Amino acid sequence: MARVYEYDVFISYPRAGATVPAWVRTHFYPRLKELLDDNLAETVSIFLDDEITIGGKWPQQVRDALQRTRVLVPVCSPKYFRDEWCLAEWYSMAEREKLAGLTSHGLIYPVIFSDSLNFPSWAHERTMRSFKDWNLPYPHFQNSLEYFDFHRAVESMAEDLVGLIERAPEWRSDWPVHTPMPDPPPVSKLPRF
Repeated sequence: MARVYEYDVFISYPRAGATVPAWVRTHFYPRLKELLDDNLAETVSIFLDDEITIGGKWPQQVRDALQRTRVLVPVCSPKYFRDEWCLAEWYSMAEREKLAGLTSHGLIYPVIFSDSLNFPSWAHERTMRSFKDWNLPYPHFQNSLEYFDFHRAVESMAEDLVGLIERAPEWRSDWPVHTPMPDPPPVSKLPRF
């Protein structure tokens, strides 16, 4: 395992459903990567779970990536706060903030995909950047006039993230990473002899 940070940003989002994953992969991730890369001297590295290869150990690779990431960007919707993996990623980074003594400029930069009224109260304690006006997952959204506003919003976000990335605490091997307990194996419906 690496003894340093490997990723600048970890994008945390609920993988169930169609709209959030499609929006993240089609619009949010590519723009954020290119705009962060424009603002940093070093090559930007963003973890998105699409990087996990077929047959890879998904829980362990997510865990390793989270431990070696400077800043968490949760893409929030009501389902985000019901997803065990998303919550584990948020709690892991929140605990790291406490260990590092960070209060004003933390390591979590939440963005709103939809319906922030139903987020838990502890999530509302953080300032969030809203992308509700541009949460269209369809590829042809890139050909609309609204896409320019989306691009500018991601550009502004990238500028904020540069500061968080540069102020991230030194990497520590004991950064906590929480993961949900695996589901128990299914019970066989066949009788055992």
